[in-house]
Amino acid sequence: MKYRCERDTLVEALATASRAVTSRASTTPALNGVRIEVVGNRLTVVGTDLDLTVRVEVEAIGLDDGSLVAPARLVADIVRSLEPGAVTFEGGDDEVEISAARSRFVVRTYPVEDFPVLADPRPDQVTIPAPALAEALRQVVRAASNDDARPLLTGVLVAAEAGGTRLVATDSYRLAMRDLAGEGPLAEGAEQILVPARALTELQRLMPAAGSKEDGAATVGFSVSELDATFTVGGVRLTTRLLDGKFPDYRQLIPPGYPNLLRVGREALLDALRRVRLLVRDNTTPVRLSMRPGSVELTVVSQEVGHASEDVDAEYEGEELTVAFNPSYLIDGVEAVLGDEVVLETVDATKPATVRAPDHDDYRYLLMPVRVS
Repeated sequence: MKYRCERDTLVEALATASRAVTSRASTTPALNGVRIEVVGNRLTVVGTDLDLTVRVEVEAIGLDDGSLVAPARLVADIVRSLEPGAVTFEGGDDEVEISAARSRFVVRTYPVEDFPVLADPRPDQVTIPAPALAEALRQVVRAASNDDARPLLTGVLVAAEAGGTRLVATDSYRLAMRDLAGEGPLAEGAEQILVPARALTELQRLMPAAGSKEDGAATVGFSVSELDATFTVGGVRLTTRLLDGKFPDYRQLIPPGYPNLLRVGREALLDALRRVRLLVRDNTTPVRLSMRPGSVELTVVSQEVGHASEDVDAEYEGEELTVAFNPSYLIDGVEAVLGDEVVLETVDATKPATVRAPDHDDYRYLLMPVRVS
């Protein structure tokens, strides 16, 4: 195998595919590598940990068709370190030579036959506007759990809803829910799937360039089978195994109504929360919100450090009430809301509260209060 490619193009392809490569010690050493294949002038780089697969296709100058499996992070670091310009890869049976300008590296490779045989990517079943999907993922994925002991909560529910699609994630302390109007991505007969949040986090990284197009023409291809889902962004295909199991019944967590409503400037609330959070030294110290007509007072009391408080102008309807929250979780919810203002709806100091935008209901962030004496 031999090909030549611009350094920056190659760095991006290697780095992108490497994000699917396992960081843990593997019984199959080849899983620590990326499969690099050149056919004609088409270069394909594939990384996988068997749960997540990222396949990148770019243009290159193909000099000799072939394939090899190279150590993912080492090769990416080597190419990144080279001077700008053309980089040449030439591989034999057990090593690859990487050269550019006056630099030359020879790196041991893994046997190609040890790399998993991956199914060819399916064609896209539907396309989704990239800006809308990127925004929805930004709002929802943050609420998924990182605890592998509860695997179902490490996923994002993608469910067919009347008039569109609903994304839901929860770690049992908070829940994020976003509705997307229009044609749903699920195939006919599939009411819902559970996509690992890790895969959607990687998809978010692939989309900024596409999602920033002002004309909104950028799209993400999507296809799904019983076992996996594939997303296509430009020349990158990301395939992930679906989680197997039933997502918790999130609807029962949503209160039927809220007697108390706080309307406050988003940036003013965020700034105040970030200031008083400076006294928080662990995840058990809450921020108390004392809500009354005209303002909300934020208070943090840390026995070891001290205490802080700040008043923020706000509109409030309901009984005067003090509710305590995990400050990081509350900041996450407020950050995710679009617009200049946020609404915080509460029942009492023990039931879930909702953070949302005042004028539209397509995004909701439910947050469990912290019990304080």
